[in-house]
Amino acid sequence: MPGPHTRNKARTARRSPSWRRRLRGVLAGALLLSATGLGAAPAGAAPAADDTTVTTRYGQVRGTAGARADEYLGIPYAAPPVGGLRWKPPAAPARWTGVRDATAPGNPCMQTGSSTPWGDLAGPGTPGEDCLYLNVHTPAERSLRDRPVMVWIHGGGFTIGSGTFYDGGELAARGDVVVVTLNYRLGAFGYLAHPGLAGESPDGVSGNYGLLDQQAALRWVRQNIGAFGGDARNVTVFGESAGGGSVCQHLVSPRATGLFDRAIAQSGCGFPLPTQESQQRNGVSWAGSLGCADVACLRGRPAAELLAASTSPTARWVPNVDGRVVPLQIADALESGRFHRVPVLQGTTADEGRLTVATTYDLAGRPLTAAGYPVAVRALYGDRADAVLARYPLSAHGSPAEALGAILTDAQFACLQSRSARLMAGHTLSYQYEFADRGAMDHLGLPVSFPLGAPHGSEIRYVFGGVSGTPAQNALAARMLGYWTAFARTGVPYAADAPRWNRYPKVQVLAPGAITSSTTFPQDHRCDLWLPGETAAARR
Repeated sequence: MPGPHTRNKARTARRSPSWRRRLRGVLAGALLLSATGLGAAPAGAAPAADDTTVTTRYGQVRGTAGARADEYLGIPYAAPPVGGLRWKPPAAPARWTGVRDATAPGNPCMQTGSSTPWGDLAGPGTPGEDCLYLNVHTPAERSLRDRPVMVWIHGGGFTIGSGTFYDGGELAARGDVVVVTLNYRLGAFGYLAHPGLAGESPDGVSGNYGLLDQQAALRWVRQNIGAFGGDARNVTVFGESAGGGSVCQHLVSPRATGLFDRAIAQSGCGFPLPTQESQQRNGVSWAGSLGCADVACLRGRPAAELLAASTSPTARWVPNVDGRVVPLQIADALESGRFHRVPVLQGTTADEGRLTVATTYDLAGRPLTAAGYPVAVRALYGDRADAVLARYPLSAHGSPAEALGAILTDAQFACLQSRSARLMAGHTLSYQYEFADRGAMDHLGLPVSFPLGAPHGSEIRYVFGGVSGTPAQNALAARMLGYWTAFARTGVPYAADAPRWNRYPKVQVLAPGAITSSTTFPQDHRCDLWLPGETAAARR
């Protein structure tokens, strides 16, 4: 699930006056490009101060100048994946003549509408298959030096969201970086695995088209970002939830070699993935539900029909371990050292699971009761439920919702991310955090019966510069933006007037008024229950 963002205040009248109204919000939930014609971006400095025309290797674009940041929206980084290119690796975009207007975003990728506390996750535009566009945000103030580049991969459970949902203007201006946000294929369009598709592939694999899109965008950045004043030799890929998972998938993907120099995974590293074989079986079953025995039939179906069918509760649209794009499970690759040895910053929020509980229960009109708590746990964990309930007794939590939220936080996020940080630490610079502003979502005033705390996605606006809260919250946001952009610049997170951030095994606890360092994260999150042996391994 992606989290909220803020829009650049210097932009025009489409801004609304308050952060909450600007928020388009969100919840939970390329290397195969042809080598033909791939070359360096045309030489030249960043655009002059009175012009926003930039020359890319595919043609010129003209963006919008702002008081603090300029923006270039809707730039194609790959050909539209339509017709015969549906379920194919991304192809290079066509060149154009003249100056392309880059003042409006490209449409988001195919997805269903989602009603959330922040609005529709897709952002502006009409979802469609022609969606492989990215946006570039640059500081308005010119620089004689190329700036670090931060490429954002949005979350949304691999089924929803868009790059335009997040405005990188404030992050670019305050952090003195170039920010890129991007769309990638979602759901069945991005992750369908099928034997017929594998038969078309020279590698004999299928699915993972959304990951290949992301890699195509990273390749575009390497080739073109210098024209926007970005340093193509200093690229940080960062993302949250499914975006954070994608970051770690690129860390282990041989096809992402040389595409980035640092990585930030927010609430997403270490999710286990299905195998290629299981996803192909599921793909055959799903195609059969549409009356299709082959890929030609599927490609002949309208996108809207495929989208409607993709919402089946049995469908699982996620990346798979295909041996090529994703060669191994993330944990196995990290443990064996088979990943790109770049500095990595990663972490979770203190109450990841509470928003899921709020959405499932309170916001659905049926708050979780004390009697319903063990029923919910048994539904989730079956034979393990008694052990889970013993470690998460109701008496230790303020409400049944908070107890279930703690379980989801630890089982699905905290312990997986902690293990990833530990495994990486043996090979590269590894930094871990826990975002702990327990009032991070109070401004939304959601009608829930328990405190939301610091749930999934609540840290994103702190990184993107969208916080307007208490003095302590504002100070925390400034320090986090500083940490993130300093890491992008140097590979080490530091910020003015902020505590030193030590490498793993210390965990930086990011809370208003009190940034501290913890050494008990695995114990605090009962990781011995969810990943037996992890707590002992973390002590070594």
